[in-house]
Amino acid sequence: MSRGKFLRKIAREVLGDEKARKIWGRIEIIGDIAVIRVPFDMDPEELIPLAEKIIKELPYVKSVWAGLPGVEGPYRLRKYVHLAGEKRSETIYKEHGCLFKVDITKVYVSPTLNYEHKRIAQQVKPGEIVVNMFAGAGFFSIIAAKYSKPKIVHSIDINPYAHKYMVINIKLNKVEDIVKPYLGDAAKIVERQLVNTCDRVLMPYPELALSYLKYALKALRSGKGYIHVYLHIDAEKGENPLTIGEKQLINELEALGVRKIDILNKRIVRTIGPRKYQVVIDSYVEQ
Repeated sequence: MSRGKFLRKIAREVLGDEKARKIWGRIEIIGDIAVIRVPFDMDPEELIPLAEKIIKELPYVKSVWAGLPGVEGPYRLRKYVHLAGEKRSETIYKEHGCLFKVDITKVYVSPTLNYEHKRIAQQVKPGEIVVNMFAGAGFFSIIAAKYSKPKIVHSIDINPYAHKYMVINIKLNKVEDIVKPYLGDAAKIVERQLVNTCDRVLMPYPELALSYLKYALKALRSGKGYIHVYLHIDAEKGENPLTIGEKQLINELEALGVRKIDILNKRIVRTIGPRKYQVVIDSYVEQ
């Protein structure tokens, strides 16, 4: 039985079918920590029996936390409530053969981005210089360094905890010669140090991507290159979130004076709420 089916079975046994349907797909395993993302209409305390069952049935899970709805603040952090097992929020998480030390309460971590981390890495070409404007604990940057052959990945984050773990993870994965970590606001770091330096820009922070596009353009060598933009899109019934996202990106780029825009790919990364989606638009631009 797959882990997903087993978690669904446990949820039904403990919570009953109605509540299980709301949460079984919201259980994420990050290293040896299980996170249950709590629906808006449920109290975290209702999940304690399920958390205790997970600890009992899955010996590799040592701690279970409830992740409250939404992310807050400049560091995009979710609030957590400890439910069962060790009261520990730091773990080692493995993805695509890379190791990441993280603290789920201090660094944004989402296993649902697993596919995106590898997909973007596979697009990076040998010898490229990459700027990751919102690097977090280093997932996109390190996986690109391991699976492609970039010359350098400039990896930026404003969260001091994310920067701390990024530095640790760069050493864990032995990519010190490729991934260069920066602590600070991506706009300021680009303007001070990275103007006209790179071939590709990653922008995996939906809330800031459009407003930081002008800095992404400044980072591109000779004003041309690839930009990967992640957005949160509200779409009414019958609307295509990918069409909306593409239009938003093109409008912003045109307002910034970009003369050539090629949309290379677009996909829905995940559903994040009723008719709300995270999308990614891959583009090539020339100013």
